[in-house]
Amino acid sequence: MQQETVIQIQNLTIGYENKIIISGINADINAGELVGIIGRNGAGKSTLLKTIRGLLPAKSGKVLYFDRPLDSYREKELARRVAYLQQNVETGFGYTGLDIVLTGRYPYMKWWESETDEDKSLARDCMSYTGTLDLAERPVTEVSGGQKQRILLAKVLAQQTPVLFLDEPTTGLDMVYREEIFRFARELANMGKTILMVVHELDLAAAYCSRIFLLGEGKLLADGRPDEVFTEELLSRAYEADITVGKNPKSGRLEITTRENPQAKEKEKDLLKKICVQGS
Repeated sequence: MQQETVIQIQNLTIGYENKIIISGINADINAGELVGIIGRNGAGKSTLLKTIRGLLPAKSGKVLYFDRPLDSYREKELARRVAYLQQNVETGFGYTGLDIVLTGRYPYMKWWESETDEDKSLARDCMSYTGTLDLAERPVTEVSGGQKQRILLAKVLAQQTPVLFLDEPTTGLDMVYREEIFRFARELANMGKTILMVVHELDLAAAYCSRIFLLGEGKLLADGRPDEVFTEELLSRAYEADITVGKNPKSGRLEITTRENPQAKEKEKDLLKKICVQGS
């Protein structure tokens, strides 16, 4: 059965001000795909996500959602199609977990309307799914980073969109919360949602994502299944380092590490000797 194409990216060039970061991106993204966007710092991962969402203007090219150009959508109409979990979300003092999750219902409300009982019931269901219902009445300023991130995930779920954008959703979380976020994303994709996710944890991306965008050398360097993209040659090019790819014999998951550069190591030792010598 043919999959529904949800997002079409056509010859897209992205950047900011006068700087071009990535040129000539072409990709069709289908319903139910979990796409991990990876690459070294500064490769353009978050810029790509923001441009596809329409938060940054494209330098050139087109983005279409459900065969309609991005710029043909009104903001609230697009917000009923795409939910976006950005980096480093600031929450106002005194807002509870439930208050935050209920903001995900704004695309469906008139400016004069308040949340309905149905909205509140849905918000609580989303919090229950993300394991945060017990935080519904707690001020968000009093919860941990992992709890806050799961509350924010409940918020984008309450938006009830077919597409989710998650920009580094695991930053600052411990390994339990990191894997939990990936597991949530995989379960949602299995239910038919399309998810684009900027990630740094290559091992988790390999385990949970169905597709990988690898950014490097000013372009979309690779686009394919994790086993196609996570090769030593491609990763070494993208990250400009000597990278090894192996498999953990117990878990069966990929293990991705860098090889030590003997020349660089000797230089570091010389510098450390100078740094660590106590002053007289």
